[in-house]
Amino acid sequence: MRRYTKLAYKDPDEILFGHAKFPVQEHFGIVFGAGFVVPEVKVAPAPGTEKDKESLVREMASIAEQAASRAVDIGLPAFMLEQEHVFQQTYYPDWAYDCTHAQLEVLEKYYKEYGVRIALRQTVADIRVEEKGGLRGSEYDNRIAETIERCCEAGASDIAAETMGGKSVIDYGVMRGDIKALLFGEYLAHIDMEYFWTRAVNICRKYDTRPAGDTHCSGANTAMFVAGGLMGKDMSHTGAALVRAMSAARSLVAVECGATGPLKDCGYENTIIKFITGVPIAQEGKDAVCAHSDIMGNLVCQAVDVWSNESVFHREEMGGPTPAVWLQATGYEAALMNTAIQAGYAKVLRDLYALTDMYRDPQALILAYPNAFRIAKAIVEYGKDPYLRSRAAALEAAKIIKEAYEAKRIALTRFELDSLNKFVSILESLPMEADKFVDECLREYKGKIPTFDPKSYEL
Repeated sequence: MRRYTKLAYKDPDEILFGHAKFPVQEHFGIVFGAGFVVPEVKVAPAPGTEKDKESLVREMASIAEQAASRAVDIGLPAFMLEQEHVFQQTYYPDWAYDCTHAQLEVLEKYYKEYGVRIALRQTVADIRVEEKGGLRGSEYDNRIAETIERCCEAGASDIAAETMGGKSVIDYGVMRGDIKALLFGEYLAHIDMEYFWTRAVNICRKYDTRPAGDTHCSGANTAMFVAGGLMGKDMSHTGAALVRAMSAARSLVAVECGATGPLKDCGYENTIIKFITGVPIAQEGKDAVCAHSDIMGNLVCQAVDVWSNESVFHREEMGGPTPAVWLQATGYEAALMNTAIQAGYAKVLRDLYALTDMYRDPQALILAYPNAFRIAKAIVEYGKDPYLRSRAAALEAAKIIKEAYEAKRIALTRFELDSLNKFVSILESLPMEADKFVDECLREYKGKIPTFDPKSYEL
């Protein structure tokens, strides 16, 4: 397993949308990070279509058909179709095989007839339940592995996931504003990621399928959603920003295990990981409003290689079926970025994307590419130690926020500032040895969180 101790980029100004240090080629000749941005669309099956395999397979084929047809209609040369699995799709590996194969047949047809290059991403569901069999070796865990294999056999271009390791502890920390629990949850997530992605990479390497990567949707996005909009008070936005910084050290593990990207779109932390690894990344933002809100919808375009929406149910809208409508939305945004690249204005557009949201919120501030670079540097300084690099990422994010506040570039309420100062004080007081930190946390949280099972992490 590779640990990153230096950055792929020497200067923050090097990073740019559509360009990655290590481009990735997938099916039908599509290449990510090779000088252009690829749009992505993901659509969830209509409720009820998962009742049996036949109806779900028809639904998946229909989603692929409607997206590919719209790509031809508006002249998209390439796109990615992502299918985030519903429970049944991962629990029953034969369902996953048939759904993947049905979509691939449609995409092959459009490639042969119209030359549209389409990558097919399968994002397996993390159906493991920590308190029901644990995260390792359970029936659910074994079915995930088998499903990854069947998707690869059926012709998936790449495999992604949103793993749930550490979630029980992170949820506890989010709801209580407990930064120590949040850091412990991130450490647990590191452990689970190494287990999950070592196996997933080994399966993908047996086929012409790329192990794409993971996101911390279950942790950092939970913190973002609980913090809410600008007036949210359920969790501080400064706390959510620190969790996001720590999540980059956690999501990095997939690449350390051999994942190649494009990293999955739900990971707002992906810009930080791109600075470290040079792999292409997917992102979502303003075209994710069909599923949720964020306050950095333009900023995340700054370094993207695949631009995505967020899951929306398969249904009819006034503009047509949702696969067509949302592919058109992401396709037009990608076209803007690609035109800026071709016209020589890519860095101007990148900076406009970043400045639009950079000072809107602490979470956006720490992800603006000059600051993402600083957090990436903090992570690789302690690159071989999963605990210390997460701690360093959080402290660097806090420093970035304090500097902007003191320079009067960002406004913080008393609640936000007090929360930030409290978090920094706690983080600085923690031991520098991972073993001591883990022992402290096991004594403190094991009895308080019934759903947390140390055996899931071999602790």
